[in-house]
Amino acid sequence: MSKQITAIIVGAGHRAILYSLYALEHPDELKIVGVADPDPIRRKKVAEMHGFGEEMCFRNAEELAARPKLADAVINGTMDRQHVPTAVPLLRAGYDMLLEKPFAISEEEVNYLYKVVKETGRKVMICHVLRYAPFYVAIKQRLLSGEIGDIINIQATEHVSYHHLAVSFVRGKWGNEEKCGAPMLLAKCCHDMDLIMWLKSGVSPKQIASFGSDFQFDPAKKPAGAGKRCLVDCQCEETCLYSAKKHYLDHPDRWAFYVWDCLENIEEPMLEDKRKSLMTDNIHGRCVWDCEHTVVDHQSVLMNFADGATATLNMIGGAAKPERNIHIIGTKGEIKGVFDDSVFTVRTIDTASEKGWNEEVVDLKIGGDKSGMTGSHGGGDLRLVEDFVHVLQGEEPSISCTTIKDSINGHLGVFCAERARKESAVITMPDIR
Repeated sequence: MSKQITAIIVGAGHRAILYSLYALEHPDELKIVGVADPDPIRRKKVAEMHGFGEEMCFRNAEELAARPKLADAVINGTMDRQHVPTAVPLLRAGYDMLLEKPFAISEEEVNYLYKVVKETGRKVMICHVLRYAPFYVAIKQRLLSGEIGDIINIQATEHVSYHHLAVSFVRGKWGNEEKCGAPMLLAKCCHDMDLIMWLKSGVSPKQIASFGSDFQFDPAKKPAGAGKRCLVDCQCEETCLYSAKKHYLDHPDRWAFYVWDCLENIEEPMLEDKRKSLMTDNIHGRCVWDCEHTVVDHQSVLMNFADGATATLNMIGGAAKPERNIHIIGTKGEIKGVFDDSVFTVRTIDTASEKGWNEEVVDLKIGGDKSGMTGSHGGGDLRLVEDFVHVLQGEEPSISCTTIKDSINGHLGVFCAERARKESAVITMPDIR
């Protein structure tokens, strides 16, 4: 029987707690034995969930790293700015790590963390969960089979719903780049950049161009009569598409882990508790045009790869319906699909047929949330944890495995795209150091 892996959660937010559910479903494979988080409520919640004592509760990563090694691994779910500062001491303390994306917020941080990983010899996997979603795994397998030949072009789009855009990237933690450290493309689309790099099987882009802006939430576009808080001083709340009442009181379970985290001290908050929070200190009660919003709400990226192939990524925030589309065109055929529908079509050139191609529709029949609204990502989250556990047990990694080296091109691509957007230039991708 394979060895049980022990792990400590560092940063007990939504993502890390979700990953830790694997330990409850597979206790013979993974056991959560500790937590490090500055919030005593979250420390207590994790300790009760996984059945360990106060002696395994720590206030931060540094406090944990100062102790002799207490587990095999760390599940690092801290915020973006904290990833490298918390990861480095823990890697040097001997822990392997499952590290939330984006793993770094600058090219300098990428190089520094990669250097530490090589120096320590620790295993680090990055939480690019969409690589593990059955939809993308199935497409990757078809590419590896060679049936559509060599990739000429990849077209990826992400339509971010209006309510996801507002809760995360306008009102929420990732709406201000100076505070969170990550531009929109890094915070939201490092998934998509990573998928493009993965589908290209390690071929690096050599040039990147990009355009984008904050089209909708410029304070200059604030409607007449709008206030600072939807439920306090707004004269147009009833007609506003971004009303906090419409988003969070009429749909209290939508993005609940973000909207109501300020009420986690209340065991079962009532609707009136939620209303009061939106009227006072809850960041999600603010007018979307009065949120110190500094990131783009739409961006297009064009990549030219070293082998001559090209790719585009279009992120559009504010769509009515969330949707990720992929279209891969090769020398022998193409694959085109919609992640949210779990359906893709494989077309191959057929010179003998009247229409000129053969077509196979693949319906994976996977339901549920694909956007992350209720916490899931099309079935990829716990498959990621399973792969991490198996790698630490000495098994071969899956085709989805994202080591830190595998994740570097996607991150560097984002940094180059941001430079390209801000400088109106075509940027040359740096080499991995």
